[in-house]
Amino acid sequence: MKDVEIYLPNRVGSLALLGETLGKHQISLEGGAVFTDGQQATAHFLVEEADRARAVLEAVGIEVVRINDVIIQKLRQDVPGQLGMFCRRLADAGVSILTQYSDHANQLIVVVDDMAKARQVSEAWMQEWW
Repeated sequence: MKDVEIYLPNRVGSLALLGETLGKHQISLEGGAVFTDGQQATAHFLVEEADRARAVLEAVGIEVVRINDVIIQKLRQDVPGQLGMFCRRLADAGVSILTQYSDHANQLIVVVDDMAKARQVSEAWMQEWW
């Protein structure tokens, strides 16, 4: 899975075009979020076929900024504070979180500035909590 980072104009129908285009090409969104600053929206979507998603979106004029590797982290839903504890471990390892959202399986999705360190934190977390 990869995160596709997209710029959308903040106008009626932009997200509809994105969703319709991916759906037409049988590309499923496994999680994501859209944030707007008033003029432009930045979208992050988790997809299996990131390169194909980029191609079909760019073909209809949607700007794909980059494709990001992700950490997909399972958190214990029955333990309050898991988000804070996991993010603290990333911070203590010197890892900066660039983007965070959830997938459809209630897993934490993070784009980070140091994948190697983040993977170490994630693996240690899984051994401790699962």
